[in-house]
Amino acid sequence: MERERSEAEAQIAQLLRTARRKLDLSVAFLSRIDERTRTMQVVDTLLPSPVDGYAGPRDSGFCLAVLEGRLPQAMPDVRDVPEAMALHPADLPQIRGHVSVPVVLSDGTVYGTFCAFGLVSDPEVTHRDLALMEVLADAAALVIEPQIRIEQEHAEIRERLEPVMDAGGPDVVLQPIVDLCTGTRVGAEALSRFPAAWQRTPDVVFDEAHRIGAGHRLELLALARGAELLDRVPGYVSLNVSPQTLLTPQCGELLEGLPLDRIVLELSEHDQVHDYPAVEAALSPLRRRGMRLAIDDVGAGFSSLRHIVMACPDVIKMDRSIVSGVDHDPMLARLAQSLVEFAHSFDVSVVAEGVETAAEHAVLQSLGVDGGQGWLFGRPAPVDALVEAGTVPAPEPLTA
Repeated sequence: MERERSEAEAQIAQLLRTARRKLDLSVAFLSRIDERTRTMQVVDTLLPSPVDGYAGPRDSGFCLAVLEGRLPQAMPDVRDVPEAMALHPADLPQIRGHVSVPVVLSDGTVYGTFCAFGLVSDPEVTHRDLALMEVLADAAALVIEPQIRIEQEHAEIRERLEPVMDAGGPDVVLQPIVDLCTGTRVGAEALSRFPAAWQRTPDVVFDEAHRIGAGHRLELLALARGAELLDRVPGYVSLNVSPQTLLTPQCGELLEGLPLDRIVLELSEHDQVHDYPAVEAALSPLRRRGMRLAIDDVGAGFSSLRHIVMACPDVIKMDRSIVSGVDHDPMLARLAQSLVEFAHSFDVSVVAEGVETAAEHAVLQSLGVDGGQGWLFGRPAPVDALVEAGTVPAPEPLTA
């Protein structure tokens, strides 16, 4: 059964049909030529075969020979061209009239060929027909190129990610989370780190992984690596997971085997939840065993309150967009206070992210924020560096 064509392939098929009908030939097709293979990507034909995806070795058929100049682009009768006869595919009917032009992308890369052929001698196939074919081939290139660029981007992402995943996942560091009243470290967040040469933040890397279908695997590897640190540090460990990965069976199996009373699972406020009942069903058995749920980045997007109400978390993490400048911006301070009052009315604790100064610390403490995380208490570091980190003296009370 022939597969359904994509939108781009359907557009290419219309261009091929135009070529076939205008030239009064039997078959028109777009070929793609790579290092090993020649593939008839899209075919418009009056014959029962070939169909989309028909493939052979790179040097089979006429396409490569035309591109390399060994065959003319227009052949009124293939029988008059000995080299063409030598290259004639054995599994295709006898080709007579044939015309082929290169499909060239905007950077000069030759994608393949735009071809048409007939099964009877057709003296009308001449160099004059090349003008039409060239116009249609240029149009095909415009349709093809966006998908080609996506394929190239995905290949580049895959090439970067596969060695990391094959090695067991990203490096994981820990950042202290402290009690704002005492300055004592009560937990730590496990954060993924990727090679600096990539020049990409972790959230970008995970987004790229999801775009190529490797997101769940990468997240689960990071989750497992973070969980491995539980035996090496006291307090709880916050582990990050996206809602879509949370719903995979593999994620449930991984979490079920952990000491859940020492885990806070963070769901980002940036990630849209499409099915709250499904998320609740996945979380309920884990939360009954002591796992706590946190909503990350609260205040960074527009759906915070709905996200909180629907997920019923144990912890909300106040985004640094609210924390940064809270000591001198009355509006930010009021927003932080409202968030604390809202959370505490539901027995939900609040952890402020991105705390960098003692002044921010003091204001947040005065507003009733429960915990803090940021460079003031310690930067993300390997597990061995966390043991002595994460404590600061409690700030002096604010004076009127």
